[in-house]
Amino acid sequence: MATVSPEFILRRTSTFLDEAFSQTDLRRSVLSSARRRLTSPDPTTLQALALLSQPTDSSFSASSSASTGTTSRPSPSALRTAEKLLLTLPSKNPLSSLLLAFVHALRQRHREAALSLLDLFALAPFAARYEVAAPVFEDLFIPHLLPAIQWFADQRSRILASQPSSGIDDDAGRSIEVTAAISLLSRMSGDQAEELKELERGYEDVLDENTMAYAGYLKEVLESRDGEWEALLPPQLILTKVKRNKGVFEGIQEEDEDDEDDDEGQGFGSRPKLSSRNGRYNPMWLEEERSDEFLSRQSSRVQDKNVKVSAKYSQRPSPQRITRQPSTDSSNGNANLFSDFRPGSSSSSENSVVSDAEFDPGILQEKKTRKASFGSDENQYQEQEQTSSETTCSSNHQMVDPDGILASGKPTPPKDFVCPITSNIFDDPVTLETGQTYERKAIQEWLDRGNSTCPITRQTLNITQLPKTNYVLKRLIASWREQNNAYSTPARSENPSPKDARDFNLLKRAPSPTSVISQASIDGATGDLRQAISRLCTSEILGESEKAVLQIERLWREAGTDPEILPVLSKPAVVNGFVEILLNSVNADILRSAVFMLTELASRDNFVIQTLTRVDSDVDCLVSLFKEGLVEAVVLIYVLSCPPESLIEMDMLDALVMAINRKEDESFAMCLKPRIASLFILNQMIRVENQKNVSEFMGALISRNIVEGVIPCLESDLLDEMLAAVEILLRCMEEDGNCREDIADTAEFGPLLESFSLANDAQRFQIVQFLNELVKLSRRTFNEQILHIIKDGGAYSTKHVLLVYLQTALHDQSLPVASLLLQLDILMEPRKMSIYREEAIDALISCLRNTDFPKSQLLAAETIMGFQGRYSSAGKSLAKAYLLKKAGMSKSYRAIMRTEQMGHALGNSEENLEEEKAAEEWERRIAFALVSHEFGLIFEALAEGIKSRRAELFSTCLVSATWLTHMLSILPDMGLRGAARVCLLKLFVSILKSARDVDDKALAMLALRSFMYDPDGLHDMASYVKEIIKSLRELKKSSSLAYEMLKLFSDGQESSAEMWNHKELVQVDCSTHGEVLSIVCFKNRIITGHSDGTIKVWSGVESLLNLIQEAHDHSKAVTSLTVSGERIYSGSTDKTMRVWILRNGEIRCSEIHDVKDQVHNLVVANSISCFIPQGAGVKVILLNGGSKLLNQSKNVKSLALTQGKLYCGCQDSSIQEIDLATGTVGTIQSGNRKLLGKSIPIQTMQVHDGFLYTASNSIEGPAVKVWNTSNYNLVGSLPTNSEVRSTIASSDLIYLGCKMGTVEIWSRQKLSKVSTLQTGTNGKVQCMAIDSDAELLVVGTSDGKIQAWGLT
Repeated sequence: MATVSPEFILRRTSTFLDEAFSQTDLRRSVLSSARRRLTSPDPTTLQALALLSQPTDSSFSASSSASTGTTSRPSPSALRTAEKLLLTLPSKNPLSSLLLAFVHALRQRHREAALSLLDLFALAPFAARYEVAAPVFEDLFIPHLLPAIQWFADQRSRILASQPSSGIDDDAGRSIEVTAAISLLSRMSGDQAEELKELERGYEDVLDENTMAYAGYLKEVLESRDGEWEALLPPQLILTKVKRNKGVFEGIQEEDEDDEDDDEGQGFGSRPKLSSRNGRYNPMWLEEERSDEFLSRQSSRVQDKNVKVSAKYSQRPSPQRITRQPSTDSSNGNANLFSDFRPGSSSSSENSVVSDAEFDPGILQEKKTRKASFGSDENQYQEQEQTSSETTCSSNHQMVDPDGILASGKPTPPKDFVCPITSNIFDDPVTLETGQTYERKAIQEWLDRGNSTCPITRQTLNITQLPKTNYVLKRLIASWREQNNAYSTPARSENPSPKDARDFNLLKRAPSPTSVISQASIDGATGDLRQAISRLCTSEILGESEKAVLQIERLWREAGTDPEILPVLSKPAVVNGFVEILLNSVNADILRSAVFMLTELASRDNFVIQTLTRVDSDVDCLVSLFKEGLVEAVVLIYVLSCPPESLIEMDMLDALVMAINRKEDESFAMCLKPRIASLFILNQMIRVENQKNVSEFMGALISRNIVEGVIPCLESDLLDEMLAAVEILLRCMEEDGNCREDIADTAEFGPLLESFSLANDAQRFQIVQFLNELVKLSRRTFNEQILHIIKDGGAYSTKHVLLVYLQTALHDQSLPVASLLLQLDILMEPRKMSIYREEAIDALISCLRNTDFPKSQLLAAETIMGFQGRYSSAGKSLAKAYLLKKAGMSKSYRAIMRTEQMGHALGNSEENLEEEKAAEEWERRIAFALVSHEFGLIFEALAEGIKSRRAELFSTCLVSATWLTHMLSILPDMGLRGAARVCLLKLFVSILKSARDVDDKALAMLALRSFMYDPDGLHDMASYVKEIIKSLRELKKSSSLAYEMLKLFSDGQESSAEMWNHKELVQVDCSTHGEVLSIVCFKNRIITGHSDGTIKVWSGVESLLNLIQEAHDHSKAVTSLTVSGERIYSGSTDKTMRVWILRNGEIRCSEIHDVKDQVHNLVVANSISCFIPQGAGVKVILLNGGSKLLNQSKNVKSLALTQGKLYCGCQDSSIQEIDLATGTVGTIQSGNRKLLGKSIPIQTMQVHDGFLYTASNSIEGPAVKVWNTSNYNLVGSLPTNSEVRSTIASSDLIYLGCKMGTVEIWSRQKLSKVSTLQTGTNGKVQCMAIDSDAELLVVGTSDGKIQAWGLT
């Protein structure tokens, strides 16, 4: 058996103790039972009991108690006094353990409370499990003790079955079921009764021993350290015979030889020899080892269900063996937890036998038959016996008699009604091509075993699937059952309604008719109904049967709820007649009427449900009709309560979605609308936990626009429909958060909020979860609109309703309630005091600090992180992304935003700016509320979470702590920065120093920067300066904030050269192919163009600049290489432009464009390409056809293209901007400057992040200028003296390729020179490229060299 976790134990014990003290009646019952049943306590214990029973603390208002419906708790002083008294006892006693558990629970010491409660089970196991703490015993102990319960049940079954065979015809032709049933129906001998009594006496003592042993094991689990409990093994079960010796029970480990001979295989130690797997006894394995003949006779659908359940939970006994029986004593509602095994319930031998008989309905039937012959003074006892029999049933399938033909006095069915394989009456007869009829399941099993012949005639069968049900024979069998009162069905319910009982008695009192028609007449039905039923059940003409269905429907609607008609129409023959219509009719109106009648009957009579579900093909037929468009069939499918797992396998999803989305037909009224029934079935499907691929199922559901159809159900007057819609929409949001905005846009929340006061606790929690999940929208303004709707909706104040619910909610339900309540309260500017805010934050911090419930602890941390207010479209918090942006980690920020599909939020549009303003205002209000609560108590809780060894909790608490610490530098100084430093400073320094994740280091760095705004913070950080500076140097290249902090720590002396250090990686010589004229980096590949027309592909990662491919498609120099989208474009002086695709690391030419002119400086965007021809102007080529020449008056030297704007640098040093959409030309810089008759051309230009960088000769003014592309203003320059031939810019740096083989590096932010790189040659640096991370620089020179540097 698997071990239990400390969390599981604490959850069960805490729930019991909370309920016991929050409910006055239950608390009084538990304490009175403990006082009555436990050993006599000493005066000290009684004094502690009196303290816990005294009037409660006066600080709790009576009105609050009345409004919440709970009892107030004892005063803190009374709790402390009671605890001291109980701890001073020299030894524990049962009552003191119980009281100490209550004290610890009330003082929020859940682990100590659980240990004290387990002491109660170790000291007084009998009273603890039956009267004092029965729910705890059921949750914690029963799973461990199930084999013991099963073993004793098997012993009882063995005693009942061990009858002499003299009274039974044990011929070879009789089935095992018949033999077992007759054996059970025989009278019980005196020896049996005595043996049963002895078994009962020893049962409780075995339970006591095992309970005490297992209680000790549970205490060890609770007292173990983290993870050590997994190595603990539960104690072995004590399953031995026990004998009474002077009041003490002693287990006998060895049996005498006679016992071994007589009872071989019956002891716990020997049982596995008969039926075991892996050395463990299992009653279901014993069932499997019986003959195939017996297994094939499990024809009843009820039996099949039992087999499936037992196979799944093989270590558990039948659920009917472990039931809570109703108690007439209100103060002892949890006693009689296992009524079947309670000793002392009867002192007579006969009563003992009656208790045992509860395991088998056959014995009960025989005893009720015998009791019927007694006088009227036995009536009361007989009624009690019948009630008991309806609530229990046997799990031994061989003793079940589904047809009721084995009981004494029952007639023998005709031979044609009995399956030759199972020897049972047919349930689902099928007639094969040989003319022989068999039970469907039996013949199917015969065929599944590989047989291909008829079992009787031995003729070869030419079938791929079994034929349809023989409904003619099925109707005859149903009529025979009615005539001979041989039809048996399971009890309708444990407590049948008076109407059901009256209808059932009506059937029992009716005289045996000769046909279904006669029975209808005797029951008082009208003549028309009698004729209609006759045509339905006997006519061989389909048309007549169809007319009968319509007539029966009309008469049913006219009769209303006439109790005389229901028993007539509920008979199996009539029900099967309706089913046959469903199988054969093609008329939609007829099918609709038949479904309506079956739905009406099934909703009123469980006998009809049993009839319909005995045969799987009937349900299959209904599902097929529903999928073909008969939407009314879904109501009947729902009424039949089919297992949702089977409905999922039947692929009903499309039909259910169609029924939910379709417009209702109000003209055809049913007991339940098809749309509502479909909604209920869909709700059952999404609850299936063992579904193979839940995400795939939910994805298919969302893709079918189910959200659109379910949203209107939130306005339903039916609470169950509304809650089903809430659960479906909640699952959709959890699976695909993109549907959240659709729900928020169209849903009406007023009815849902008004229903909150009518719902129970579980339903309220579901509604709060839905609303809390809904307010995670990506737009902050929209989020606050929804919060206002929730706040102002409903008949009562939503905040007050949530506050009352929060004060009474269970521990694992409080987080969503607290989260929603706090957000509603923060909608307005936070006040100094708010009971809503205080209660909500208290609940959050309590959950965050409670290590006994790790799941709730993590959820609390995630809730606090989510308060930052920024969410992705999927509803995930973007707090970490925005904090990394603040820390200067732009790369990490963009990566997270792209992962969350939030690329639209990266821009600076007017809408984004408005959303950001709203988010900052929300962030300020919520942060103020959190940090000001009890003078920064939340920082202590977050610090404890950061110290956790659980990575997920650590990461979430780190983000939350960083966010709140950063907000302290924005909020007004309230004296809270010192509290934050005391709790978090050392932790942040440690994370910055030793964290493996760079993002974690960046978060810690941002938090430390917030401390530096305060002089006291700088003073406190003085002792950590060396460690901080060392870590900041490592972060310089990826974070601008690290550089800023280094300047602060080093008084502004930090060198830029040290910050941007480039290391030479590799150089290759390609001079055999001429000059290197162009170069690009694309998908871990470096591609170069050479003057002889060669294009080379090099590796861009491992084995840098390792040649992979050479392409010689161009016949002349490749002057340009550029990337647009997923394609590479090359331009050449051979007057062609080629388009390349990168596949498997190599390029392949996919398109060739003859441009009729030499191509220089090619730039491409979307479907437009521009290049400098041999003459004047700029040539624009549309890749789908067409070309034109722009700026014909200028000789263009360089080009840059971005966002539909073409920038031209000309020979006369002028710069133009051309709008390609309109053709308009704007002048950025005028030209016409000449020196000694020569022009000063714009050699190169680059556009990056809204700025244009141009380079020319430095003879007159700066060589490199920086322009603002939005207004053409000159914003700066780079005062280099070198002759620049190429430029490229990254987010931080500007690289200038110069004439004498040098590369100058300049800071983009400060426009200051950082360093200079040397290529080692005197050739011109003609082209440059950087990779996507801007960490690799590759240059090409005029003397054929390619060189690479890495940013370190």
